[in-house]
Amino acid sequence: MNEHKAGFVNIIGNPNVGKSTLMNAFVGEKLSIITSKAQTTRHRILGIVNGDDFQVILSDTPGIIKPAYDLQTSMMDFVKSAFEDADLLLYMVEIGEKALKDEQFFNKIKNSKIPVLLLLNKVDKASQELLEEQVQYWQQELPSVEIHPISALQNFNVQGVFERILELLPASPPYYPKDQLTDKPERFFVNETIREKILINYKKEIPYAVEVETEEFLEDEEIIRIRSVIMVERDSQKGIIIGHKGSALKKVGMEARKDLEKFFDKQVHIELFVKVNKNWRNDSRQLRRFGYNN
Repeated sequence: MNEHKAGFVNIIGNPNVGKSTLMNAFVGEKLSIITSKAQTTRHRILGIVNGDDFQVILSDTPGIIKPAYDLQTSMMDFVKSAFEDADLLLYMVEIGEKALKDEQFFNKIKNSKIPVLLLLNKVDKASQELLEEQVQYWQQELPSVEIHPISALQNFNVQGVFERILELLPASPPYYPKDQLTDKPERFFVNETIREKILINYKKEIPYAVEVETEEFLEDEEIIRIRSVIMVERDSQKGIIIGHKGSALKKVGMEARKDLEKFFDKQVHIELFVKVNKNWRNDSRQLRRFGYNN
């Protein structure tokens, strides 16, 4: 029998590079929400892939940014923790991208004592000439890393990267039960699904001023009943979220319900409410309550 391998594989990169798409492709489930807007991922989310003789614990972290308020500082703390416990780093860039937005993080990659795979994403959108040019650029920038061209969205070379991860994992017993898919509770995925629909359906500042809290999650054999509160920072934002005669909020609820029924494989009834929670993004007590500043 093969020796059992297990380890933490942490995915880092600038915003909008496709980290969540890759994580979901590896896990085979939609654990991380995906939108075209930057800063979609706010937390560090673990996705666990189990085999007979391996356990890969993948970690999707927020895109690396220069923080403008306390919430973003907390998001960057999740990235720092991903450097600290990794057995292997996946540094994801897209064609045409240069170094990380934070020089300190970039230097950590340069001087990493653990293996780093640089994943050059969205190669389906590049010519062969551009791809070769990019590989050469990154070989000069980071001579010690392995470079793997991929397309997370088209699933190109994702399996090849996963096989390389398995080769590099240390021998270890599993860290989590073998039937576990993630470290997050059900309510977390409800909150994230609702937040994804807000990111998709609203413009400008609205999605970034929103946090979701699920106050009730009651499951029986036939149905899951959910009551969630959407927090905003100002009264004017509350009106925008609700929309004319509640139409905008109703649309968010319908779209979230469809996704959650797929995720839980069960009928879902969802009630949404909107509350003003002034300046929560700069309030350390509120941030702790929402799972930041741990």
